[in-house]
Amino acid sequence: MVDSYLHISAVIQCLILATVIGVSVGILVYRSPAGSAIATALSSTILTIPSFALLGLLIPIVGLGVAPTVIALTLYSLLPIIRNTIVGLGAVDPAVTDAAKGIGMNRMLVLARVELPLAWPSILTGMRVATQMAMGILAIAAYAKGPGLGNLIFSGLSRVGSPTAASQALTGTLLIVILALILDGIYVIIGRLTTSKGIR
Repeated sequence: MVDSYLHISAVIQCLILATVIGVSVGILVYRSPAGSAIATALSSTILTIPSFALLGLLIPIVGLGVAPTVIALTLYSLLPIIRNTIVGLGAVDPAVTDAAKGIGMNRMLVLARVELPLAWPSILTGMRVATQMAMGILAIAAYAKGPGLGNLIFSGLSRVGSPTAASQALTGTLLIVILALILDGIYVIIGRLTTSKGIR
């Protein structure tokens, strides 16, 4: 039970951090094709690094435990959030933003009250994808003494041959799948509650 709580708590906290960073980057670069391409390419490159390798690189720098786990999960979560922020903001009809400017809104008000609300469904989709990725990647973070259900899986795998080894690893895996499905359902509810009927 404790491992389940730690697992979902770590994912949510890292997703919040990744969303703040990813949306900020998306806002900064979405008007620039070159900037968008660079931001997407850099965040894509992170995903090409195997989880074990990234954790192995982080351990000598920040040590074991929570720190390498948070850094790794946040970095892996950036790509879908950055990409969907850029896509969502880029898809806003210029006529809508021109109309907002025409009634006296400045650049920040247009972004906050028009562009981001219209791009929100796309951003939320990026968050959903990032969450599902993070749920699985966090299991590997047990290698770096990170929190979560990965410890249950690794504990079972380390005792292969004992009567409870397979069931322990399987329990950890199934709990991750169940928690991922629950979180995805919560995202659906959030989407319905926070998205205007006119843009669903």
